[in-house]
Amino acid sequence: MGVQSSSMSYTELEQGYQGLKQSRPYFYIGEDECSLPHKMIKDSEKNTDDDDLSEGKQVIVGICAMSKKSQSKPMKEILTRLEEFEYLKTIVFPEDVILNEPVEKWPLCDCLISFHSKGFPLAKAVEYANLRKPFIINDLFMQYDIQDRRKVYSILQSEGIELPRYAVLDRESNHPSELVEGEDHVEVDGVIFNKPFVEKPISAEDHNIYIYYPTSAGGGSQRLFRKIGSRSSVYSPESRVRKTGSFIYEEFMPTDGTDVKVYTVGPDYAHAEARKSPALDGKVERDKEGKEVRYPVILSNAEKLIARKVCLAFKQTVCGFDLLRANGKSYVCDVNGFSFVKNSMKYYDDCSKILGNMILRELTPQLHIPWSMPFQLDDPPIVPTTFGKMMELRCVIAVIRHGDRTPKQKMKMEVKHEKFFEIFEKYGGYKDGHVKLKKPKQLQEILDISRFLLNEIELKPELEIEENKAKLEQLKAVLEMYGHFSGINRKVQLKYQPHGRPRRSSSEEDTPREPSLVLILKWGGELTPAGRVQAEELGRVFRCMYPGGQGMLYLLGRRQ
Repeated sequence: MGVQSSSMSYTELEQGYQGLKQSRPYFYIGEDECSLPHKMIKDSEKNTDDDDLSEGKQVIVGICAMSKKSQSKPMKEILTRLEEFEYLKTIVFPEDVILNEPVEKWPLCDCLISFHSKGFPLAKAVEYANLRKPFIINDLFMQYDIQDRRKVYSILQSEGIELPRYAVLDRESNHPSELVEGEDHVEVDGVIFNKPFVEKPISAEDHNIYIYYPTSAGGGSQRLFRKIGSRSSVYSPESRVRKTGSFIYEEFMPTDGTDVKVYTVGPDYAHAEARKSPALDGKVERDKEGKEVRYPVILSNAEKLIARKVCLAFKQTVCGFDLLRANGKSYVCDVNGFSFVKNSMKYYDDCSKILGNMILRELTPQLHIPWSMPFQLDDPPIVPTTFGKMMELRCVIAVIRHGDRTPKQKMKMEVKHEKFFEIFEKYGGYKDGHVKLKKPKQLQEILDISRFLLNEIELKPELEIEENKAKLEQLKAVLEMYGHFSGINRKVQLKYQPHGRPRRSSSEEDTPREPSLVLILKWGGELTPAGRVQAEELGRVFRCMYPGGQGMLYLLGRRQ
């Protein structure tokens, strides 16, 4: 970006240039920028052409936020990946400078990533943006609106985004709202909310949200707050609503006990995960490392459209918001603004790639940096995305060999007992001449017959039972494996032989035989422990193949 001579003295210009020169090998003077004094350009650069001036030049990305945010693990992970771009350099504004120095003394940058959190001087960030006019990743003015739940809900409504039915109780305006409280309901300006209902402070910075229960459920209220240790809410016997302050009252949405957290990086990318709702018992689920347990979530097409609308409506490239899935719909109940996913290397890769390409696409033409846009394709189908125009991915087709399995095994036996014929007839065997039995109920019936026949052989040896005892025992043993029937790891086939078993050799008597059935038992072919490891490894690779993970190269490099 250029330095405006109309607003700065010569001394300030030279000071600004010296600070900028420390981070940039060259300072290019564009056609629409003021011409700095000749002495400010090194002698070795006086006669260079534009290509020489642009060589080694970088786009400076400034991170302006409170140190708790700018020094967090997610931010460091993403900044480390941004630094891998040849033409990007990141600068984190020190918190002391942000709080105590005038904006004229803040570091110079071409692109600004700035966002509000507790204690952050948002007004100074706006002043800096007006002074230096960098490319803004997250709109600063809209961050004022995000701090007010009334404005958030109004914007969501104007965009046609589903949200819970609500009303605003404003006790601070010249015409305060009217609240009428009953035992199991409240009425806000004529709008009735039966318990359970939710009471939210209008300030989004206030996380003390109450849920009030009806007397039929024991009454009282669940009081939500920012996580403290292992708790995020606590039950209170108090059933009366708060009498001071302004609030939003909204209908309680019955979910499955989880909240869906969505994180956008531009309008075309959204990462989602679920956590246990703090409204349940207030206990935070944590893993062995002490991190809150999150579950992966696949967004529906309608939810992806919601994510796009939220990102564009609030002008926040990097944006987090909360979804409630209830009554077959998805409702937005909170917009948090700048938010990063925690503990997801895939997200860090994607986020840095999208942001890096977005910044370079916007600024390299202005700064005359010879960066070529990736994935610039001319052949259809091409669609506009965060990367620019690129080919649309319609589907992914994979041919995958199964993992290591145990050998498949098969046993045949001739059966003539009437109970086998009853099963054969029951499942329509005479129509096609054969029947396949895979369902647990069907296999259980075959197992019961084998047990019955073996018991008859044991108790009544004088009875003539034509079925082979050894094969009946094998049939019973295979069907009793695992102690239950599940999956498709065993099956039985019955084939009709109208003239009995065919002669095995010419020496056998060629006499008419009674009809019989051939019972074919198949089992085995199960995944081994090594096969399970292979499947999980391949799953991890596939999960990070798109849009730009390292999984593809790893997969293609493996021996098949």
